[in-house]
Amino acid sequence: MSLSAPRVLALDFDGVLCDGLLEYFQTAWRTYCHLWNSPQAVANPEASQEVAELFYQLRPVVETGWEMPVLIQAILLKIPTAKIFQDWPAIAQEILTESNLQAVEVAAALDQGRDQWIATDLSSWLALHRFYPGVIARLQQFLAASGQPVIVTTKEGRFVEQLLQQQGIELAPNQIFGKEVQRPKHQILRELLATSEYHLTNAAELWFIEDRLKTLQSVQKQPDLTEVQLYLADWGYNTATDRSLAAQTSRIQLLSLAQFSQEFAAWP
Repeated sequence: MSLSAPRVLALDFDGVLCDGLLEYFQTAWRTYCHLWNSPQAVANPEASQEVAELFYQLRPVVETGWEMPVLIQAILLKIPTAKIFQDWPAIAQEILTESNLQAVEVAAALDQGRDQWIATDLSSWLALHRFYPGVIARLQQFLAASGQPVIVTTKEGRFVEQLLQQQGIELAPNQIFGKEVQRPKHQILRELLATSEYHLTNAAELWFIEDRLKTLQSVQKQPDLTEVQLYLADWGYNTATDRSLAAQTSRIQLLSLAQFSQEFAAWP
């Protein structure tokens, strides 16, 4: 690896390598129908299409999984899109209160529904995940050049492993940090730097690509991670405002999908 390339490339999964919007919505829709007692909607999936289009547009406001069924309720309540983008945390909490639900309850229902789907029809669940154009080829090139990719995601590691294996990418257990590790991403980056097996001599050899600006900003605040190279994937689940804010800081670089597919020397 040259000095102009990372020794370790840390990657978010959903929104950077894989587009999971279809799965997000279908799982959230099923959970919504269960919690808000709308069994007729499950029997008529076509009725959800209009809701789905708005859900895809509004996906960047979601920070944790429980918010997804709540977002569907916000859409069905016809809360204006602009208002949701502007004031989502307050809106989500208000919907929970009005629906006599708690976030932990919604999260449990979402996880249970997803697990049941996976247990009964894994192939259809996996089929709802689509890799962005060119990312698998770029990952293969990086591996061929003796690079070390590491997946840092809130998705369960076992599903990341299965999805990558379908694409011919085999990563070791120490290269996938999923939901099960239960640690913030900046802490995982810190651990990568401190672990000798990754052979990092300094933080500048660690590059991190993420599609959530807030996550990158949390890394930016860590005084021991100031040399880690940070990139916002502009093709992921973020907004024009997020991308504009990233462009205004020298610490976080805005990265396009076309740039990601090129040699590291072409990256900003």
